[in-house]
Amino acid sequence: MRTLKAHSQPVLSIAISPDGETLVSGDNNSIIKVWSLPTGEEKFTINAQSGSILCVAISPDGQNLISSCGDGTIKVWDLKTGQGKAICNRHAGVVRSVDISPDGQTLVSGSVDGTIKIWGLPSGQEKVRSHFCN
Repeated sequence: MRTLKAHSQPVLSIAISPDGETLVSGDNNSIIKVWSLPTGEEKFTINAQSGSILCVAISPDGQNLISSCGDGTIKVWDLKTGQGKAICNRHAGVVRSVDISPDGQTLVSGSVDGTIKIWGLPSGQEKVRSHFCN
């Protein structure tokens, strides 16, 4: 067992890359940390500056990191560099879940506003109209 202690706020979300080499963690203070899973070393930190990081996901090819924030935005990051690629901000409420298709081309998000949105990756462009969940 290994314990990683580098967040000063509660960790709200984690994801492991498909190859098992990278761990991503998001906290209550807009901070995303990217780790080497085998060594436990921190690779870099992203300051998302948008509220709590509620969800993180890694694309199957290990190229993209997705984060959803307490302000309702979803951000696409380059997992190797931490640079921002796109911002998806059309949800009216907090985004509580994100997932990526097996081919890495589609992102889906679910919000407390009762919608599921479907986005293209890595562009962040909405692919189809919102679907309301009743």
